[in-house]
Amino acid sequence: MTMDKSLKVRLGITHVRSVLKRAERIERLRAADRWQEGDSPFGLAKVRVYKLAVKKRKKKKEEAAEAAAEGAAPAAAATGAEAAKKPAAKK
Repeated sequence: MTMDKSLKVRLGITHVRSVLKRAERIERLRAADRWQEGDSPFGLAKVRVYKLAVKKRKKKKEEAAEAAAEGAAPAAAATGAEAAKKPAAKK
């Protein structure tokens, strides 16, 4: 039997998980020096889950204008040179 496309998860988990697996909690406790070898894996201490937010970088208007001006001038010159070559090649 096939699974309905609304139930499938695309590209893995798209939201932030609020609960960690036991191995992930132990790993974070080790990083914080709160876990010692030989400690019981049951009844672990709480570990905060940080939400990572990816911010989009905003370009300054000046940088965008300069990049557009630099990119447009060589491109226009190149297309003009190519346009001059094409009719000669067809004849």
